Amino acid sequence: MWWHVYPLGFVGAEVRPTTPVSDRAVDHRLDRVAGWLDHVVDLGLNGLLLGPVFASSTHGYDTVDHFRIDPRLGDTDDFDALVRAAHDRGVRVLLDGVFNHVGREHPAFVALGSAGPDASTAELFAVDWDGWESGRPVQVADFEGHDILVALDHDARATEDLVVEVMTHWLGRGVDGWRLDAAYAVPSAFWARVLPRVRERFPDAWFSGEVIRGDAAGIVQASTMDSTTQYELWQGIWHGIADRNCFELAHAIERHDALLETFVPTTFVGNHDVTRIASAVGEEFAAHAAAVLFTVAGTPVVYAGDEYGWTGVKEAREGGDDAVRPTFPGTPSVDVDLTHVYEALIALRRRNPWLHRAHTDVVHRTNTAIVLRTGTADAAVVTALNLGDDPVDLPAADATQVEAGAGDLSDGTVRLQAGGWAVLTA
Repeated sequence: MWWHVYPLGFVGAEVRPTTPVSDRAVDHRLDRVAGWLDHVVDLGLNGLLLGPVFASSTHGYDTVDHFRIDPRLGDTDDFDALVRAAHDRGVRVLLDGVFNHVGREHPAFVALGSAGPDASTAELFAVDWDGWESGRPVQVADFEGHDILVALDHDARATEDLVVEVMTHWLGRGVDGWRLDAAYAVPSAFWARVLPRVRERFPDAWFSGEVIRGDAAGIVQASTMDSTTQYELWQGIWHGIADRNCFELAHAIERHDALLETFVPTTFVGNHDVTRIASAVGEEFAAHAAAVLFTVAGTPVVYAGDEYGWTGVKEAREGGDDAVRPTFPGTPSVDVDLTHVYEALIALRRRNPWLHRAHTDVVHRTNTAIVLRTGTADAAVVTALNLGDDPVDLPAADATQVEAGAGDLSDGTVRLQAGGWAVLTA
């Protein structure tokens, strides 16, 4: 179970610097992340998912050197120290692999501007060289209209070799796996060539692809990835709660359940690309969202700060991500009630590891109330949510004990107060 950090924001680095990467002095800031590792363990989590850490021009996703730690974060020694500190606490480390594209300032692409198709790195990019002359712009695909993000050619052996080299290099330095950024934009056949080569050397490495849309089960089967991000469930959770539409939430959970026949999705209610869950559903319902996250199947990811109920709205403008990627204090914040909710839910999940792949039944649903039962032949966890303004009596689905939240059990029902929730066990 992962704690997800966007490192550049976390340490307070400038994400729109004017100084070229080659001229930047190293600022040793990664130890600020290490200072929060005890908090990760106290929550009950055992994984650290790091956003981009490699040298880049701006926000981290425009990589210019896959083998260098971004100087705004520190250097290789700082990174090695962070990995050691995590492993000393039993915390695994996942890196963000941006392999669909590179930054326009990447030396491999810059070389094309003068040498053209004769550049030693030309094979990395799918370029239309028709009519090109030295000094003229190189006609190359970008990522979803972002001019600074130059798409790699995933049919090229050179690209395959580069990604294998990057992955194995950092796995060799101790990391435990990769989040594959924009995996949906990369042909599954590319991953199917790359990942087995990496697993030959690192058979225990774990790979989760960012899949925002498309046939997730089909992508996993074709690509050999272990998992994909479950955006459909995320949307069902926050839409269902924010709109007081538990039918939408139930539909998302039923579709989520079907994926378990193929793989276990990577689940979340927040990340560095979306509005904070407390802002999306309202601070009074942030615990409801967490209750669903930790009681349905999946590999849960907590976006750092969500356990404190931090707010932030993503906006479609320059700098529109800043509010959801804030600087963290040097030491962990003071726990709030929601922090203890997260601790209780994570502890429940650790006591019931079968939740990782257990199926969920929707026992009851109305617009403003829902009861979920996730179970096996021998045990069950029941999640009851009330989004309404009045108390409600809901079926307890054979549950006998309240584990988190607040509910009154009586004669096979659980009574929730207005806006209440409870997680129960059978």
